[in-house]
Amino acid sequence: MIKKEYKYSAITEKIIGCAMKVHNTLGNGFQEVIYQRALAIKLSNAGIDFAREVEIPIHYDGQEIGTRRADFLVDGKVLVELKALTSLEDVHLAQCLNYLEAYGLEIGLLINFGAKRLEFRRLTNELKLQAKQHKHPL
Repeated sequence: MIKKEYKYSAITEKIIGCAMKVHNTLGNGFQEVIYQRALAIKLSNAGIDFAREVEIPIHYDGQEIGTRRADFLVDGKVLVELKALTSLEDVHLAQCLNYLEAYGLEIGLLINFGAKRLEFRRLTNELKLQAKQHKHPL
């Protein structure tokens, strides 16, 4: 599962546990929104603090050019992006990493309910982590 030394491992482990329960109950084959609604119920029942469909502005050259919505922001720290596909591709990883950067977050989960077995990837915004490590106290 998730290594204990990973940042926010306790939160990500709970999220993955909830997702596994949803997948075990529903299986694969539904649209993403069905899994999103079911996961919201499971997270709520587990007492996990989250916001759903959090809108973020996308900037280019200092100007806002649009917005995107992430599926979940858990405990104000972990971005969760859901898919319902037969398999994840690099473009889905890139999307989640872009969301992490846009939100200024360090940790994200990409969860795919569309495969026969639940798939998940823990993603790290390396740029954000490096920036924190290189900050010097004033």
